[in-house]
Amino acid sequence: MGNLTHITTIILSGYIEIGNIKYFCFTILTLLFVAVLVANQLLIVVICRESSLHEPMYVFLCSLSVNELYGSIAVFPLLLSNMLLSKPPEIALTLCYVQIFALYTYGSVEFSNLAVMSYDRYVAICYPLEYHRIMSPTRIVTLIALVWSISMIKFSINLFLNAQLQLCGNVLDKVYCDNYMLAKLSCSETTANSIAGIIGITLTIFAPLGIILFSYTKILRVCSKSTRETIQKAVSTCVPHFVSLLNFSIGCSFEIIQSRFDKLPMPPVLRVILSIYFLICPPLVNPIMYGIRLSKIKRAIKKCIYRSVWIKPLSK
Repeated sequence: MGNLTHITTIILSGYIEIGNIKYFCFTILTLLFVAVLVANQLLIVVICRESSLHEPMYVFLCSLSVNELYGSIAVFPLLLSNMLLSKPPEIALTLCYVQIFALYTYGSVEFSNLAVMSYDRYVAICYPLEYHRIMSPTRIVTLIALVWSISMIKFSINLFLNAQLQLCGNVLDKVYCDNYMLAKLSCSETTANSIAGIIGITLTIFAPLGIILFSYTKILRVCSKSTRETIQKAVSTCVPHFVSLLNFSIGCSFEIIQSRFDKLPMPPVLRVILSIYFLICPPLVNPIMYGIRLSKIKRAIKKCIYRSVWIKPLSK
């Protein structure tokens, strides 16, 4: 037992042997990762550069894209490099904790950001004349700062408690580090960690969910008494948000169910795909969907591309 308490590396055994197909999978994942980087960076640059997009909804969308870059970068470079190894990768325990911190704060910020975006839509639709007074620049900055700081502080506490645990094993059946499964390898008392985890789940899931349900309830009530034009305007801005919320929630549900119920009968390849769904689909779908659905962003992207392709070369 004495030797088991000095574990310094973690073996990720979730990688499966698929022969030369791994090079095809590596290429596909690399292309998806590059697409995530390009799509989100383009959206961030367009929102920052275009003064017409300096409105609350687009600022929150920019925060969402920053977080999706953060979550993808936390996993994909290591995931892609590990795919090409001939044996299950072994990574430093410290690096494992860093990845866990990045993943869990990514999830918390994403869900909280979506909650703030739903509140923004609620104010815009239910109080249109007071919208700019309520959603002032100070309040926007405060909400974004709270979303990020609460997520960071909250999981710093959880991670500190987990780092105190003595591990009796070092094999995780995952392709990246997972907090819950790492805690299951512990041979010490985990009561404090469980309590902190319950509080963390409440703040991460139920508090934002309460805001989202409240906002959409109020929006539906107003729409039921409004004109067709008002309803169409509400739908045009709420549909992308709802799709983003649904997409991310589905991805997180896959991951939570797999972690908690690791004995579920499932092909290994499908298990891996579902475990990285929430790191691929939301970061890729969101910027594309918002770019297509929101006319202001679509026009700003076209304007930005036109400037880059035509105006800059002519100026030279």
